Order: sequence, then C-alpha cells, then structure tokens
Amino acid sequence: MINKQILQLVRTNKGNNLLDLSYQSPVLLVFLRHFGCVYCKESMMDIARKKINFEKDGVHVVMVHMADYNVAEEYMNAFSLHDIEHISDVECKVYATFGLVKGSFSQLFGLKTWIRGFEIAVTKQMIPSNKRVGDGFQMPGVFLLKDGVVQASFIHNSVADKPDYEGLIKSCSI
Repeated sequence: MINKQILQLVRTNKGNNLLDLSYQSPVLLVFLRHFGCVYCKESMMDIARKKINFEKDGVHVVMVHMADYNVAEEYMNAFSLHDIEHISDVECKVYATFGLVKGSFSQLFGLKTWIRGFEIAVTKQMIPSNKRVGDGFQMPGVFLLKDGVVQASFIHNSVADKPDYEGLIKSCSI
C-alpha cells in the first residue's frame, strides 16, 4: 500500500500532486527507464497513440522519468507527448515507493531482451541511443491510481515486457 502523504508530496511538471490527481480521475502512472531505451521509446509511442482513448475513458496519464524537466520535455515532444504531465525522479525515490527495483542481469540483458529489442528496431525503426538520461539498471512499471490507492499494476519481469495499458484500465472497471 502506497502512503497517501507521499503521493501528496510527488509533483508533476505542472505542479499537481499525485494524490489530488488520483481523486480527480484515475491516473495511469507510467515509469520509464531511460530515454535512450528502445522499450521506453516504444512505451512513449504507445502512450501517444492511445492517449486520446485514455482521455475519453477519463484516465489521466502521468509519466515518471529520471531526467530533469527540460530534457524530458524534448523527449516527450519527440513523441507528441507535450501535453502529458510527468515527474522527474532523478534519485529514484518514487520508483522505490512503488516497489520498482534495479534489474538483474537476465532482466536487463537476457535473451528475451535481445530478441524483442531486435524486433522493435526492425518493425518500428527504433534503435537504442547511447544518450542515456536515466538509470539503465532501473526496472519500469505501470500503475493505475484511483482515490490515492493502487487499483492495478504491471511490474516488468524483464525490461522487454510490454504492458497492456487498456487491459490494466479495464481490469478495474473504471
């Protein structure tokens, strides 16, 4: 269970805190690894394509990253996510609050990671970047918050895992 006082302290680039946002509407909280990560690029692309549907469903998307806000804005804009609220968590305190840890060797560099990374590079024309803004060892995750409570979550077993954002939302009958 996440402490509501902590949610009240965590602020987005627009000055909103997670607790208040979660009382206004469900919040899809998407934790990224680093902006050079091909899986994070895929996540941002997926969110950009689906954000209109999320908004129709009344779901507010907030992304969490480990860059400063200005650097994050550049990456967000590149994926047409200029209007998405985001949280800078350089010290990974919010990641830890949600139970997201550093990955093991197999979670980060296992066969599944290589195969899916190659698949993304070929089919989506995305390649990893040497410009890592964030911690390449940090595991990602996705959480659905409502009224200050985690309603559903997807915690990656491998960085190559692909969240089913719509399924996560629908599982809560929002």
